Amino acid sequence: MSLKKRSITLHGHRTSITLEPEFWAGLEDFAYSQGKTITATIAAIDDERNPENNLSSCIRVAVLKYYQGQLIN
Repeated sequence: MSLKKRSITLHGHRTSITLEPEFWAGLEDFAYSQGKTITATIAAIDDERNPENNLSSCIRVAVLKYYQGQLIN
């Protein structure tokens, strides 16, 4: 399984996020469903996560919950 890294600016700082292509696609669907950009969606996930938790892992969980119907726009 290959990973894809993307660099984004999050809260004024550059950061890299590494996810599987399937999770990037799921994140795009999630962001689209909310009418937000991927960066805005990641920022919202980052704002809600415990700082001790890895951002990439939190994104994966958010995408999973979106597909399970547990996240509402």
